[in-house]
Amino acid sequence: MNNVKSKIKGNLKQYSMLLALVVIIIFFHILTGGRLLKPMNVSNIVFQNAYVVILAVGMLLCILTGGNIDLAVGSVVALVGACAGQFIIVWHWNVYLSIAMCLVIGILVGAWQGFWIAYVRIPAFIVTLSGQLVFRGLTLLILNGLTLAPFPDNYLMFSTGFIAKEAKIDFLGASVNIVCLLTGVVVALIFCIAQIINQRSRKRKGYETDSTASLTIKMVIISAALIWFFTLLAQYQGIPSVLIILGILLVVYTFFTTKTVVGRHLYALGGNEKAARLSGVKTNHLMFFAYVNMSFLAAVAGLVFAARLNSASPVTGTGFELDAIGACFIGGASAYGGIGTVGGTLIGALIMGMLNNGMSIMGISSNLQQVVKGLVLLGAVAFDVISKMNLDFMPKRKKPTVATQKG
Repeated sequence: MNNVKSKIKGNLKQYSMLLALVVIIIFFHILTGGRLLKPMNVSNIVFQNAYVVILAVGMLLCILTGGNIDLAVGSVVALVGACAGQFIIVWHWNVYLSIAMCLVIGILVGAWQGFWIAYVRIPAFIVTLSGQLVFRGLTLLILNGLTLAPFPDNYLMFSTGFIAKEAKIDFLGASVNIVCLLTGVVVALIFCIAQIINQRSRKRKGYETDSTASLTIKMVIISAALIWFFTLLAQYQGIPSVLIILGILLVVYTFFTTKTVVGRHLYALGGNEKAARLSGVKTNHLMFFAYVNMSFLAAVAGLVFAARLNSASPVTGTGFELDAIGACFIGGASAYGGIGTVGGTLIGALIMGMLNNGMSIMGISSNLQQVVKGLVLLGAVAFDVISKMNLDFMPKRKKPTVATQKG
């Protein structure tokens, strides 16, 4: 009974959100007359939501430490974009040197906030709220209220270009990108191999594993979805370059959170900080790392978003922290910390991206879009809390007792 209960608790949120994503895609695909899943629009969805995925992965690590959030990420995105504009457009620095400097700035910002949160023990809400104001002010000072544009092509290629977009062939009467098609097949194969290796590893260590039928169904469905996704991209210009960045980040952080000691310690910290500290976990170091990592990824998102806009604007990043937080909670992260996955965060980001894109195609005003996203976020967190309450109050089976009689 306990095993069934824990399995339900672990999978209910993630699988329900995955089902919700499928329903949302079908719903908007029908309402938009098939425009949602047109190859060009699928590429646009990747470009439009890349920054949300990047920020959400970083925010997940902050939330894992105990439900903490970083309210400064939108301002850090704006600050890094402003620095990139100043370095590249105004000062004409080398593009690669400028990118490296922007990433260093992100790390320094994270170290500043992490110090106050981890070692001085000022609440993360206060520190990052202060950072939101400070870094937005620095952005305005750097740009002097102006917008810098345009960026050179060798900077834009990293996040707005396509990989081998000229490699097209005629396939079933349509022009498709062969590199993109092959990439989809290879990614699906790698996913299946990784799942099989992980299953065998868990069996060897004595952990609970999915049944062979369940694993097979999972691999078939996800592999088919991956190949279908890359097929849609192949019908337009091929693989967006920013998708490579996202793929690397998702693989690295999935491995980090599931296969490394530090990753497991993050979950332990969020589960019970005092117990983790008594067990030898360096909780202060982990908290510091989480916020340095968050600002580093905010710097990456800032570079990607500046290239997307082809400009550095003083209003960039407004509300980005809410998108990242929403993606994490919708994707199954617990508001109390210690629970959440990179895969679930990706699903949450995709749900928000599909909502934004679908409503925009339908011509729904941005004001109403905010209302819908707010209700979806509240519903996701409420589902998390209520499902846990229901599971905690599930009736427990009483152990049979043997009655004895005195003779």
